[in-house]
Amino acid sequence: MTLSRRALFKGTATGAAAGTLAASSVPLAARSLARMPEGWAAGADGQRKADLGNGHFRNPVVAGDHPDPSILKDGDVYYMTFSSFDSYPGLVIWRSTDLVNWAPVGPALHTNIGTVWAVDICKHEGRYFIYIPAAPAGKPWGIYAIWADDIAGPWSEPVDLNIPGCIDPGHIVGEDGKRYLFVNGIRKVRLTDDGLATDGEVGPAYDPWRYPEDWVVENFAPEGPKLLRRGEWFYIVTAVGGTAGPVTGHMVITARSRSVHGPWEHCPHNPIVRTTSVNEPWWSRGHATLVEGPRGDWWMVYHGYENGMYTLGRQTLLEPIRWTKDGWFEAIGGDLSQPLPIPAGGKPSPSAPPLSDDFARNRMGTQWSFHAPKAEDGARASYSDGGLVIAASGTSPADSSPLTCIVPDRSYAAEISLDLIGAGAEAGLLLYYNDKAFVGLGHDGEKLKLFEYSQELEWAAIPLEARNLRLRVTNEENVLTWHYSIDEGATWQRHGTRMEVSGLHHNVFGGFLALRIGIYAAGDGAVRLRDFAYKGLSRPQNRLSQT
Repeated sequence: MTLSRRALFKGTATGAAAGTLAASSVPLAARSLARMPEGWAAGADGQRKADLGNGHFRNPVVAGDHPDPSILKDGDVYYMTFSSFDSYPGLVIWRSTDLVNWAPVGPALHTNIGTVWAVDICKHEGRYFIYIPAAPAGKPWGIYAIWADDIAGPWSEPVDLNIPGCIDPGHIVGEDGKRYLFVNGIRKVRLTDDGLATDGEVGPAYDPWRYPEDWVVENFAPEGPKLLRRGEWFYIVTAVGGTAGPVTGHMVITARSRSVHGPWEHCPHNPIVRTTSVNEPWWSRGHATLVEGPRGDWWMVYHGYENGMYTLGRQTLLEPIRWTKDGWFEAIGGDLSQPLPIPAGGKPSPSAPPLSDDFARNRMGTQWSFHAPKAEDGARASYSDGGLVIAASGTSPADSSPLTCIVPDRSYAAEISLDLIGAGAEAGLLLYYNDKAFVGLGHDGEKLKLFEYSQELEWAAIPLEARNLRLRVTNEENVLTWHYSIDEGATWQRHGTRMEVSGLHHNVFGGFLALRIGIYAAGDGAVRLRDFAYKGLSRPQNRLSQT
């Protein structure tokens, strides 16, 4: 274990600089790690883990920013992927054999086709497909397809299906043996047998069930159609009510038909899932897919915002369902803040790996991704000299396409060493939502910069001549403390400014994103990233550090 990695748990403090710096005590990562918040198990790096180790689990099953889950049962194995928005490499595929413990396989999308929304992953005649809504620069929203003969890749380059104005695809094979995509609206289009082109026009498919007029929702917004054939029935599971906005808006509804061409019968029990109170543990629940468990029972995967933690983005939830005698299904998970039995019959499955990274192997896509990179930005990253070297781009965090990492925990500490390469290089550690919403510390070799709510506070700069700097952020449920070290974490100094960041989320800034750890490299030259260390922290319980 290196000195800098030890510093995350055993760092000592130096004296304070007059007026701006205070001595740090033992960092929060060293405190109260024996018990994870409210009953989660402790996974790698102290990340909260759904599997409690006693035959039960607690949501989320994939923590952090993993919205619009699309799941595929492939024999005894399950695969799932999520909206990746402006992050590249994107569309990381996750694998499980028990529906509770999930680990990443790798990214499927490497070519930047713009913002990526809710996809659908499926398998047809031995080949894997992902249907991708995307908005390349200068083009309207449309749907693209990629395919692979092995889930681990290589995946094909994206194929444009030339159906503009469509998002949220759901693939199904009809009773006629033909392939169809259902899209937002809810509309459908037939595909060619190879699944890589359309075979007809997009047309109306289903007029979704409508909720009572006095319900508090964002908007009607029928989206996310996912289809299933079970017995003599086709089921369509749809989201309505809007994805964000009021916590009571998003919901899951269903309908069924004996044909993919309809007519569709509304479920008399709609909505299947809906948040009805701000007191519930999960808000804006919706965008569901049904999946059969290892022993033939049935489950729903969908997303939701964690109560009070919009900054984490929408996280993946797993809830049991029950088929009723009249051929419908109902959700039976109840209070999702409580443990649920793990699906029966599954084999033990690895869970999320450590986020701490010594940069000895390539984790691009699996853990790290650039935010909204330009076509040439893929060449900015190279592994050499004991670290990950990122070529500088832009002039500040706002235009530099920072390297980002999803965080799974309500509270955590993270630190990294940054080496400036070249006289004009600048680098820093951020919490980054988008180019209009970020906070952090930066360093150009002469001074330590402070970014607060997307603005550089020039008056708050601290003279600091160094080419190597280690930075730490501690996030206690959206209250941030910053530290820096000029001796690889042997001693630390606390920055005099603390921040509250609970407002950096979609309902303020749009985009459906989350607040991620970010590292930026701007100016001229490059920055070497070394020894990234992460630790999930136990619930602070209204006990914020005073040092």
